[in-house]
Formats: sequence, C-alpha cells, structure tokens
Amino acid sequence: MKELKPIKPALRTEKIEYAVRDIVLVAQEAKKKGKKLLFLNIGDPIQYDFRTPMPLVEATYQAMCENLTGYSASEGVDEAIVAIRKEARKKGIEPTDIFITTGASEAIDFALTALVNEGENVLVPFPGYPLYTAILAKLRAEANPYYLDEDKGWQPDLEDIESKINERSRAIVLINPNNPTGAVYSKETLQGIIDIARRHNLVIFSDEIYDKLVFDGKEHISIASLDPELPMVTFNGLSKCYLAPGFRIGWGIVSGPWELVKDYVEAIHKLARARLSTSHPKQYAIPVALNGNQNHIGEALQKLQRRRDLTVEMLNDIPGITCVKPEGAFYAFPRLDIPGVSDRDFVRELISETGVVVVHGSGFGQRPGTAHFRVVFLPPEEVLEEAYLRIRKFMREFLARHNSRRGQ
Repeated sequence: MKELKPIKPALRTEKIEYAVRDIVLVAQEAKKKGKKLLFLNIGDPIQYDFRTPMPLVEATYQAMCENLTGYSASEGVDEAIVAIRKEARKKGIEPTDIFITTGASEAIDFALTALVNEGENVLVPFPGYPLYTAILAKLRAEANPYYLDEDKGWQPDLEDIESKINERSRAIVLINPNNPTGAVYSKETLQGIIDIARRHNLVIFSDEIYDKLVFDGKEHISIASLDPELPMVTFNGLSKCYLAPGFRIGWGIVSGPWELVKDYVEAIHKLARARLSTSHPKQYAIPVALNGNQNHIGEALQKLQRRRDLTVEMLNDIPGITCVKPEGAFYAFPRLDIPGVSDRDFVRELISETGVVVVHGSGFGQRPGTAHFRVVFLPPEEVLEEAYLRIRKFMREFLARHNSRRGQ
C-alpha cells in the first residue's frame, strides 16, 4: 500500500498572522505555571461586565419563532437594509449599495477580494487591525503600510500616505476610531485623505465599527459624508457599539456614483451569492439596534471613559511607558521607552511572569525603531488597577535586567 504523505498547506497561508489570538498560546503556558491570568487582549465586551441589549436578543428569538430560519437574500433582508440606509443618511452618507455579512470581517473580505488582484497593493494603517494584512496575504496581494503619527494623537501621516502610493495601489484603508490606538480622526485629516485618493483614483475603505464609542464629547465623522462622488466602502456592524460580537452581523455601505461603482458592486454581490447568506434570524436585530433605544451606549461610554482615564493615568506613571490618551473605542497603545527592547519579548516575559495578557505592538504594525503593546480597557476598574500594578512591578524588574545586560 502506498505510503501517505503529509498534507502541504496552500502557500497563500504562509504570511497570515493574527497576533490577538496567537498570544493566547503564551497565556496558556503561563496558566500551566499557576499564574492568575488577567485578560487585556480581546476586544469582546461580553467577556467582561457588558451585556447585549435584550431587544436585540428578543428580535432574533422572535424571528426564529416565526420560522425565519431559512436562507435570506444574499445581500440581506429588506428591513435591515432599510434601517442601515436610514442610519447612513443620518451620518451624511448616501448609500449606492448595502450588503449584510457575517460580521464586519466578511464585509471587509468581500470588499478587498472584489477589488484587489495578485501583486497589487492596498495602503493599510500601521498600527492597525491585523485582519486587513491577513486577507491581503491570502489574496497574494501586498499590504502597503502607512504610519499613524504618535506625536499628533495617532492621526494618519498624510505625507507618508502620499509617498507610499505607486502604480499598483488600489485603495486606502482607514480605521476610525482606530484599533489599536483609540484615535478619532479630525475632519482636516479625513479631507486630506480624500484629496490624496482623488489624485490617485483610489477607493477608500473606512472601518467605523466603533463610531458611537467616542469620548470627551468629540464628534465622529464618516469620511463618506465629506465626498459623495468618491467611491468608498464604509464598514460597520453590531459587534462593538451594540455589544453583540457573537451575533456575527456586519455590513458594508458602498457610496459613489453608480456608473463608477456598478461593476465593483456586482463583484461583491457575486461573492455574497456564492456563500448563500449570512445568519437570517439575527439580521432582524439590525433595525431594532439602529432604530431603537440607545441608552446602552451612554452607559457603556460612562464605564469606558472612567476605565480609559484610569488606564492612561496609571500607565503614564510607570517608568519606561508612555501612553497617548485614546479618544474612542476601548484600546490603548502604550509605548515602551526602552532602547533596543523587543515588544514581542517584552510581552512574552510580561505574560509569563505576571499573567497580564496584552498583545505586542508589532502584531498591529508600528514605526521601525519603536516598541508598543496594546491593552483593552474593557475590564472593570479593579481588574485594570491590579493589572497595571503588576505591570509596574514587572517593569522595575525588567528595566533592572535590561540595564544590567546593557552594562555588561
């Protein structure tokens, strides 16, 4: 009998990394050593003291009771699309097309897959959410990084964006509010990105999944509201602002003149038809979420703003760490001000010795020569305080070891 050979995975998977989940392997080893783990790595509100609003749960249950459990239309159910269109217009966006997906992640996948050919590139923010680079790696396309400016509150560096564009560039990705920095982009920055995209005939992808989680009375501006003539895709969903990450319900809003985007829209719809549909009953939570009571958002913001303030205060009080104040979402991206330190090594040692689980900054991209880590400030204040006290103690020991090695 012929000997079987090991199965070789596809080459397209070689460069796919997802630091947020990959770091869990290090945490599991720390747990085996008896460390009490404090998880500051996963942006899932339900893992902490947040609950999905009951009207969303009830709407889904009601749809199931009404036997709305077969396949839906590939682009989504009419009631949900109407609600998304209404919400978009409130934000100043005029939708050309709307498609509902299995989480915003699938909308992003469809939008990239329908646009980018092998060998082409998309400008992605560094730091930024690693899903974009993972999808582009799968497509054998290039993630073309542009940097956010830490000295300017993590706003996109417009000069850097312009300098990175070449003849193979197809689109610019924005994440606003940003994961992992918590930055909220100014109108001037957004207009500058529009001007660049117009000059180079690029599509703009705007990930706005945290759009209602903005602090200090700041306003979130949807970039598509500033230019109805430039082709854009705006991503959103129920995961973050509506505290329903496990529903896996998201959407994409295509804007721009029909004659410019019609072939692209049809390509997206081909992908949607190929996977039949997203979860049918859970789509009925969309109109309830968007049109219903929004009290849970105010309650979440009160919690998160206190936790943000505690995070910034305590991290900035630790020698060797500086942290720009986040303006939205629920992440901070503190910097390690230690010459020659590897953020990956720092995080591995931190988890192993303290049980505080954070994610290394290089997993999100960062300027060469800098080192960061990402924290999620969703946990209750007492958990955050304990975590930051552990980090403070660890930093004293880490700096002593580091300085000792450098002095040898």
